[in-house]
Amino acid sequence: MNFPSGSRSYSRKSTGVLLLVGVLAGVTVGGGVGVIAASSSKMVTVCADKKTNVLRYAKDGNCAKTETSVVLNQTGVTGKTGVKGATGKTGATGKTGATGAKGDTGAAGTNGTNGTNGTNGTNGATTNSQVKNICGANGTTACAVGLQGPGGGIVFMTPSTLGNTSGLFFEAAPSTWSSQSGDPTSVWCNNSTELLGVASATGTGAMDGATKTAVMLGVCTSGAANLADTYTATVNGVVYGDWFLPSKGELTQMYVNRDAVGGFGSGVYWSSTEKDANNAWFQDFRTGRLPDNYLKTSNTIRVRPVRAF
Repeated sequence: MNFPSGSRSYSRKSTGVLLLVGVLAGVTVGGGVGVIAASSSKMVTVCADKKTNVLRYAKDGNCAKTETSVVLNQTGVTGKTGVKGATGKTGATGKTGATGAKGDTGAAGTNGTNGTNGTNGTNGATTNSQVKNICGANGTTACAVGLQGPGGGIVFMTPSTLGNTSGLFFEAAPSTWSSQSGDPTSVWCNNSTELLGVASATGTGAMDGATKTAVMLGVCTSGAANLADTYTATVNGVVYGDWFLPSKGELTQMYVNRDAVGGFGSGVYWSSTEKDANNAWFQDFRTGRLPDNYLKTSNTIRVRPVRAF
C-alpha cells in the first residue's frame, strides 16, 4: 500500500518521522483511504518497508520481516496510583427500611423457686345448721318449753313468751354443765366497783343478756360472766360456744319455768344486770322472791349459762 504522491515525507528513514507521517498521511484501510488520527482510541499497526519506507496498514496487526512494525494508540504501562483525594461529605441519611419479620419465640425460661408459704388464716366462725324451731333429743320436734334445745340445754322461753321481743328461743344449760355436783358459784365481777353500763330499771324484762355479758367480759378478769362464757357443748358434731349470763328478765323467765328446766334446788343465781356501781341483780330460786341485788365483788352465788337461737 502506497501513500498518495502528494506527500513527500515517506522517504525519510527516521522512526520519529515515520510515526509522524503515519499519523498525518492517508493509508488504504479496507480498500479505501482513511486517516489515522492521534486522537483515535483504536490500536493500529502500521508496517514500514525497511528499504523504501513505504507504509502500509496491517489489518491483522502483523508485519513482514522486511518491514518495521509501528503500533499506534498502544496502551502504555499503568501509571502510579495518584494521591488519595479528600474524603467527600457524608451523604444524607437514607430512609428507614421496612420492619423485618417477627422473630421466633424464644425458649421458655426455667421456673423460679417457690416462695415461702403464707401464714394460715384464722378459722371461720362455726355455723349451726340446726333449724331454729326444731328441738328434742332426736331433733325432729317443734321447739317448746321443757324440750331439749339444739345446744343440749332445756328450752325455757319461746318467741311467744310474754315480754320476749327478741323473736328468739332460749335454752338453759343443764345443771351439770360445770360438774356433776351442780352449778358453780362466783362473785359477779372480781375487779370492778364501777357502773359498767349494763343496768336495767327494776321490773324490766329486757332480753339482752348476751350484750351485757360482752360488756362484763371487757372489764372483769374473772366472775359470773367469765364462767358462763367458757362453757361449750357439742351436740351431733356441732360445737355450741355462744353461752352467756342471763339478764334479769331472762333469769326471771327461767325461774318461772324452773320445774321444766330442773336442777336448781334451793339456790340464788346471778343475772348480768347491774343495779348500780356496787350491786347487781339476782334471782332467788328458794323463795321465788322478786329479783334483788347483792354486792358485785364480794357476794358469791350460783351461775347458770343460757343461749339464744
